[in-house]
Formats: sequence, structure tokens, C-alpha cells
Amino acid sequence: MIIQINTDNHIEGKEELNTYITNLFNEKLQRFDSYLTRVEVHLSDENGGEKGGADDKKCNIEARLENLEPIFASSQSDDISKAIHDCLQKIKRGIEHQLDKVKN
Repeated sequence: MIIQINTDNHIEGKEELNTYITNLFNEKLQRFDSYLTRVEVHLSDENGGEKGGADDKKCNIEARLENLEPIFASSQSDDISKAIHDCLQKIKRGIEHQLDKVKN
């Protein structure tokens, strides 16, 4: 599984964040490793790093399963870590649902 992480210019600590996300996703999506070919994570700060504004950190995840349509999830929060974790939960449910449909 390839994990590609993209951020806008307003996300700080990109190297540490990339390592954190890669480790987190490898751990949480490990059981789907044989089905996943690529996971793309897009992080952004909707109000460009300005102070204030609730739920301005956004995480989008696209998971590509072998021989299936991509699955997409999105989450917003005032904290980038919370947005990542919420979005990861959504993508896991989406992967489980897609694989259950294929098995049945």
C-alpha cells in the first residue's frame, strides 16, 4: 500500500505530520493491505492559517482498492489531528462496506 500525503502551504510540521500519518495509517489499515493499492491524504487549512474560525482544518482521504472504484471520505475540525482521525474512521467503514459488498 502506497500512502501519499498532500498538504497546503498553511499546514505546519509537514515532516513530522507525514511520519505520524504514515505510521497511523499503516497500523489502522493493515488488515486491508492486500486490497489497498494507494491511499491519498489531502490536508488543508480552509482559512489560510488565520486565527479564529471553527472547523477550518480539513482532511480528505481517497482509498484505492484493487479492481474496485476509489472510496472517498472527508472530515473537518478545529484540530488537524481530530480531522485526520475522524476521516480515517470514515474511510475504514467505507473500505469494510465495499469489501463486504464484493464478498456477498
